[in-house]
Amino acid sequence: MRGAGAWAPLCLLLAAAAAQPSRPQPPERPVFTCGGILTGESGFIGSEGFPGVYPPNSKCTWKITVPEGKVVVLNFRFIDLESDNLCRYDFVDVYNGHSNGQRIGRFCGTFRPGALVSSGNKMMVQMISDANTAGNGFMAMFSAAEPNERGDQYCGGLLERPSGSFKTPNWPDRDYPAGVTCVWHIVAPKNQLIELKFEKFDVERDNYCRYDYVAVFNGGEINDAERIGKYCGDSPPAPIVSERNELLIQFLSDLSLTADGFIGHYKFRPKKLPATTAPPVTTTFPVTTGLKPTVALCQQKCRRSGTLESNYCLSNFVLAGTVITTIPRGGSLHATVSIINIYKEGNLAIQQAGKNMSAKVVVVCKQCPLLRRGLNYIIMGQVGEDGRGKIMPNSFIMMFKTKNQKLLDALKNKQC
Repeated sequence: MRGAGAWAPLCLLLAAAAAQPSRPQPPERPVFTCGGILTGESGFIGSEGFPGVYPPNSKCTWKITVPEGKVVVLNFRFIDLESDNLCRYDFVDVYNGHSNGQRIGRFCGTFRPGALVSSGNKMMVQMISDANTAGNGFMAMFSAAEPNERGDQYCGGLLERPSGSFKTPNWPDRDYPAGVTCVWHIVAPKNQLIELKFEKFDVERDNYCRYDYVAVFNGGEINDAERIGKYCGDSPPAPIVSERNELLIQFLSDLSLTADGFIGHYKFRPKKLPATTAPPVTTTFPVTTGLKPTVALCQQKCRRSGTLESNYCLSNFVLAGTVITTIPRGGSLHATVSIINIYKEGNLAIQQAGKNMSAKVVVVCKQCPLLRRGLNYIIMGQVGEDGRGKIMPNSFIMMFKTKNQKLLDALKNKQC
């Protein structure tokens, strides 16, 4: 019975091991997969394989549901995605509810936003990556909270009453906290508009509102094309009236300086219908008989006139930047410029993602002056009512070179 003899020592060893007091096992590291359905009072979500590098060409969706009557609070503990000033390549989107309806925010790079709060008991998180650069992804914790128990870090929500107010956390007792993200979604009946007014306003000042800011959007999601304005400093923004029956207000503070904050008020108002149908407004350029203004304008010879010095004071804005997108629309060209330096801002709308800034410009005649994607330019022009730069055939545009820097810095201090 050779087999029975061989088993005897092993049985004794197992019996001895069983007699020893058991050691507590270390907690298992959670395994993060691409998306999922999560329910309950709290839990974690993370990019696929976190903390390892997330895979390319992926689209992962997490649907979170907390108990009925509560709201979802999402706190990012870590984020490291490919950085881009418009978050076009790798990014995390956070939505109210379980559909691609109201987007609360889009994040990339390493900027960690503050707490994000849904208006109901559902939230959706979606991460998209392209084929190129990757990082370690993200990890976030979700938890359930009572809608009326928003602590220092909780703010925002759905506002549907005919009038009301909204304010930064801690207002008016003390400064708003660092690392906060608040989103208020105001929804009026279909046939009404929303009027918005800030009573008191004090948000960390920065020339480009890169750190702490309030942004207001037409519609129900954060969309740069629908942004009405971005505000900081201690001067309240001018009263705002929505174009439609929805407005989104986003407040964001970074992890450093804070300030008093703000309180704002809103009310619904009826749409005013014009008594007669007004003809479309056309831009007042010099025209020749029988030609549309832009046609006549774009038939002129494309020629840059004057110098950097002579055009500086004639322009609303002056910047140096890299053209990162160009989209032809009709006879014009819509471009996004990543800003290298800005020398004169005027009313130009500056967009910010992380620490990168960009602006949108419209070349009225798409071939004149010619802007090519990927190249660096000095751009001077006027600013339209929508905050976009307007580039006319006679606007001063030239290639940006390091040797121009000293002259531009000198012009920046010039009194016009």
